[in-house]
Amino acid sequence: MSLAGIYFFLALLSAYCVLTAIVQARRIYWLVPLYFLSAWLCGELALIHLLWQVALTALLAWTGGLSDPLAQTGLGIFALAWLGLVYLHCQSMDTPNHLRPALRKSLGENYRADIPSERQHVLSDDILTRHWLKPFHFKRDGVRVDSNIAYGDAGKRNLLDIYRPHEPREGGFPVLLQVHGGAWIIGEKEQQAKPLMYHMAQRGWLCVAINYRLSPKAAFPAHIIDVKKAIAWVKEHIRDYGGDPDFIAITGGSAGGHLSSLAALTPNRADWQPGFETVDTSVQAAVPFYGVYDFLDRGGIRPGMSMDKLLADRVMQCSKEGNPQVWDSASPLSHVSADAPPMMVIQGTHDSLVWVEEARAFVSALQAMSKQPVAYAELPGAQHAFEIFHSVRTDHTAHAVGHFLEWTHAQWLRAR
Repeated sequence: MSLAGIYFFLALLSAYCVLTAIVQARRIYWLVPLYFLSAWLCGELALIHLLWQVALTALLAWTGGLSDPLAQTGLGIFALAWLGLVYLHCQSMDTPNHLRPALRKSLGENYRADIPSERQHVLSDDILTRHWLKPFHFKRDGVRVDSNIAYGDAGKRNLLDIYRPHEPREGGFPVLLQVHGGAWIIGEKEQQAKPLMYHMAQRGWLCVAINYRLSPKAAFPAHIIDVKKAIAWVKEHIRDYGGDPDFIAITGGSAGGHLSSLAALTPNRADWQPGFETVDTSVQAAVPFYGVYDFLDRGGIRPGMSMDKLLADRVMQCSKEGNPQVWDSASPLSHVSADAPPMMVIQGTHDSLVWVEEARAFVSALQAMSKQPVAYAELPGAQHAFEIFHSVRTDHTAHAVGHFLEWTHAQWLRAR
């Protein structure tokens, strides 16, 4: 293929990716994985794609390649794609205008004033270009990592990593427990939420990222048992690392969003704590990202696009029709109560794997019943897994989560 042909092909590919990132398409059945991948990488890295495509065009022009009619057609297609990429970047830059109102609505218009003056300096509002232009550079100054610490007896699947500041904090670091996603069948503790964990660790928090047993080797409730076992481990051992075992917040995305919200809503459930039934597994806050909240889909949100087969064959390893009570018990929606801890739920409008209506139904139930604040941030254009690496949207979201957790911790300290 000629250089002009390659350029033309890349222009078509760029236009396709931009289209998938802008258009909300969900009932596309077996095309979902391909659609998700292109929409995700294009939407979160829009300006980076624009930069390399403009650079490629400049190089082709310098070599005289744009004299070819096929290359000129490609340039026209690229120009349309670039307009879309600019739109996507501007949409990401607008993220604070959805996060901040969510915080003010749930925590109060002057919620920042409730945070102690000595902690005000950690409330970041502005993101750094050098961070989101290097999306896969995660390490930050002042943070150390302790890796592969066992919290249970399931080998690799019961290991955790600790991200903690170099400098100690009076009273100990509040703890943020991260539960990875991966449809309950894949995933590793090192792969997700690093932008959030490093952000929080730089600001005096201790972050714990865990592995847990995966399906189909393990069936539910093994996953939630491991999450609760990790909470129990934190309660017993985190002082050795400078943490405060009395304040634990929990977060996670996708399957991790399901497990983190389920853990937050079912403290001290004895049958999910075999061998440690008497341990307090309550948490003080939860921040689930794009979680699955209702295995029964009792609102009929996903007809024809349900997760029933995956759940029945691999995760639950029993049918919904034959064991509805088990599926109901595995659904965070079933455990919503007045005693729920403060929660911040984050969801993208364009999520093709977990639909935005699922989060809306869960949040509606929480806000109707919980005595504690429930913040809901719905991010226009955001795709599933948007916060795995640095991007404009990711970094703004990490800052907002930091605000929520700092406010929650401050309120908890006052109530002690």
